Amino acid sequence: MSFRTPAGVDAPADTITITLPAGFGMGSVAFGDIDLAVSAGGQANCLAPSYTDETLAATPGSGVWGAAVAGQVITLTAPTNATVGEIPTNACVQVEIGTNANFGPAGANRITNHATPGNYTMAIAGIFGNTGNILMPIVADDTVVITADVAQTLTFTISDNTIGFGPLTSGGPRFATGDATGGGAEVEAHNLTASTNAGSGYVISVAGTTLTFGAHTITAIGAANTASAPGTEQFGIRANATGGTGIVSAPYAAGGFALDTAVFPDEFASAPGATVLTTFSVRYLANVSAMTEAGNYSANLTYTATGRF
Repeated sequence: MSFRTPAGVDAPADTITITLPAGFGMGSVAFGDIDLAVSAGGQANCLAPSYTDETLAATPGSGVWGAAVAGQVITLTAPTNATVGEIPTNACVQVEIGTNANFGPAGANRITNHATPGNYTMAIAGIFGNTGNILMPIVADDTVVITADVAQTLTFTISDNTIGFGPLTSGGPRFATGDATGGGAEVEAHNLTASTNAGSGYVISVAGTTLTFGAHTITAIGAANTASAPGTEQFGIRANATGGTGIVSAPYAAGGFALDTAVFPDEFASAPGATVLTTFSVRYLANVSAMTEAGNYSANLTYTATGRF
């Protein structure tokens, strides 16, 4: 609270009293929970004065204000050596109580508001020669409930939808490439990217078929991460993850390959929570035996990203 005093304080006997209405809880408020600060005087109002803090104690002393609480009254008593201008005329007086008081020891005890809503008056008086009242409105509900919505987001991309192995032979492995010609060295065929603000992240699943030509198929590797075995029918995928918190799911995360068509749609990758973009570098392996039926084989694999909001 703050107020302007036309009279000021100029003698050791001067007091300033602050009286709160019955119903306001004074608790254990004492001098250590009170700050007193004054301006230089001559103010026309107290909109933005510069304050100087005063030293307080339980009883007044030389250069020390006394601060005492009795019932509903806080009494501030001028220092024992107070003279004219202790508080100059037309000075602003600021009193802070409770946790607002932080000059010297920090205040810990507070005054609690009246339990019943209404308009109450705090009285300013004392021997210093001025009186006044400060209105204290207590409202029934001073809580403002603020709501906001953040839209759900999930991004998912596939860099290339047409990839290929080229010619397959039993003499060595073949790895798919984005230009569909394939090659004998393992490379990224395409990538998937995903990000979300979902609290529980996302899951990417894979479904579809193994390499198929009419009634003939190239055997999918299955649920175990398996190394390339030239001369044996194999079709599988694996991936590496970079960025964000997305991870490749087993059995597609290790150095070998897998394709568990028995449980399609199968979890291929996931993220445990909200995450920035993760890039999944996907690689494809094909091996055939000398007895694999000739033909133009193809497979359709569908990747689906689902946010766990």
